[in-house]
Amino acid sequence: MFAQIGVYLVEAVFGFFVFMLLTRFHFQWLRVSFRNQVGEFVLATTNAMVIPVRRFIPGLAGLDLTTLLLAWLLQMLSIWLQATILGADPGAAVLAAVAAVDLLRYSLYILVFALIVQFILSWVNPYAPLAPVFDTIVRPFLRPIRRFVPPIANIDLSPAILFIIVQVVLLLVGALRVAAATL
Repeated sequence: MFAQIGVYLVEAVFGFFVFMLLTRFHFQWLRVSFRNQVGEFVLATTNAMVIPVRRFIPGLAGLDLTTLLLAWLLQMLSIWLQATILGADPGAAVLAAVAAVDLLRYSLYILVFALIVQFILSWVNPYAPLAPVFDTIVRPFLRPIRRFVPPIANIDLSPAILFIIVQVVLLLVGALRVAAATL
């Protein structure tokens, strides 16, 4: 029972910071403004980790490699701590591979969350202050779908199609995670 509590606590604490780092990475990659409540919260929770490391690891082609590397390292540490609590000893290659797959999985979770919030805001309050933030996150992923699926009777089905595509990709990523864990 104590092992389960320990695993849960490690997963919750490290998962929070990994999600915040990934959100920061995606905000910069997708050019989402940080001048909003979500952006300010992400910066406030990650600056203490990112700013000191940024002196040593520069960005590349507009990508914040520091943030991505920190998220990957934190996820590797989280997996290692969880395995240690459960009495397992994963190798470095397994830790690196599973952590990389987890970052992809968590990125898809961020996309699903943004898609759901953007969908709800578009129906409830399209002029909410955070609506442009979530629209900026999902727009690049909806754009290719909207080319092939135009609105039907002024109803945009592209968010539903993207949601289905992401769920299928998540199933594939889950299988990839299992394969990476057995390296």
